[in-house]
Amino acid sequence: MKTRKGYKTYPLTVAQKFHNFYSQYCPGKEILTIGTSLTIEFELNIEELRKAVYKAYDRCESMRARMAYDKKEKEWYQYIVPKEERPIEYVDFSGQTMEEAEATMTKWTRVAFDKEDEPMNKVVIIKTPDGFQGLYVAGDHRFLDAQSLILFLKDIIELYCNANFEGVAYPAEMRSYIEQIEKDLAYEAGSKAQERDRAYFYKLIEESEPIYNGISGPKKLEEMRKATNNPNLRAASTGSDSMAAAIDIFHLEEEPTKRLMTFCEDNHVSLQCLLIMGIRTYLQKINNNDDVSLQVAYARRATLLEKKSGGTRIHCFPFRTVISEEKSFIEGIHEIRDRQNETFRYVNFNPAEYLGYRTKYYNTPAGLGYETISLTYQPATLKEKGLTDIGDIRYKTKRYCNGYYSDGLYLTVVHRPEDNGLDFSFEHQIKAYSREELEYFYYYICKIMFKGIERPTLKIGDIIKLV
Repeated sequence: MKTRKGYKTYPLTVAQKFHNFYSQYCPGKEILTIGTSLTIEFELNIEELRKAVYKAYDRCESMRARMAYDKKEKEWYQYIVPKEERPIEYVDFSGQTMEEAEATMTKWTRVAFDKEDEPMNKVVIIKTPDGFQGLYVAGDHRFLDAQSLILFLKDIIELYCNANFEGVAYPAEMRSYIEQIEKDLAYEAGSKAQERDRAYFYKLIEESEPIYNGISGPKKLEEMRKATNNPNLRAASTGSDSMAAAIDIFHLEEEPTKRLMTFCEDNHVSLQCLLIMGIRTYLQKINNNDDVSLQVAYARRATLLEKKSGGTRIHCFPFRTVISEEKSFIEGIHEIRDRQNETFRYVNFNPAEYLGYRTKYYNTPAGLGYETISLTYQPATLKEKGLTDIGDIRYKTKRYCNGYYSDGLYLTVVHRPEDNGLDFSFEHQIKAYSREELEYFYYYICKIMFKGIERPTLKIGDIIKLV
């Protein structure tokens, strides 16, 4: 398919195809829908905000994307329309409860963007029962991730502020989504960089087989070993037989969050490394195993083009560490940091190929895996120029569940707008994990991190005993 309705078409990238891969097993295509609201404690001019939304669409190619299916090739393609002229609705939730308003936005999030030649996102201007005003944005994950969503929302705010307040600069131009996907497609077409990345990951896989570690201990692995009559089996079920999902959120206050951030700054490590250390140490404790793997999401937004072109760029890879209990907490953190820095150089590689090769190499039984949790840390917030230029206004963000998740457990850690504390957002299959299990897991992750930052030279084994 070279053109569609007169527009040039492009194949989907690996990051986009990955979403197609897991969605085919789900009863509802709304598994690909992301829904978020951003509201501000400020009286906004609705017409001016609507103008800012249209202008933001003009500036962001990925938000004007459409999909088309080639029946002959049995492949999906994408193309960009030059203008968005569809109506932008205004919904006033005044007079309702916050729960009723959030239920409506959850309902909006449970609608799929799966029609050919139709918009892949939706914007609604909203007023919530608490008097805050702003936007609800839903989009298809094939064209939107957390970073590009923040980018789009921030652009709308800056455009609005520039048009309505003196002294607020016009925001810098966005970058071309088409230019970026052309670069991605060139990489995927057998480039030397791809060969180098493949060699790195294949070597990593071939070193040795990882092992399953459950968030409630090794019970699932032991049961699977009995069921298969294989005492050496290292994989188990990472989810359930139902993709029905919920999101449970636990809040870490501002002061303890500051302590974590200060430790990271003083020791030149990222909060992502500290989170990985907390998670893997708990799994090490509860499974009595030094060999721990989890899935880590990599945003792949290093260059200005990658940062400002929108779209979806997340690649998830297993991140495995074998750290002895005899090592100190800080030694473990440094090992994670060094491995993360190494991994970052190769993450343009196709995660589906990685997982496919690993399954084949170790003959992993169908439906079984090694990683029980996926982690995303989102350092980006909206508390930047554009909001601060009009004073210290309060704002809120809220994520809505689409009702499905393809695997057992996904932890997203984000900074809370109200006070910059941390929200630990667990998206999980309802049949796989209960809220109580996740609260216990969250409690111990935090306990380990705080014990570790208080006494970083303490041995990991001693921290495990203390918590």
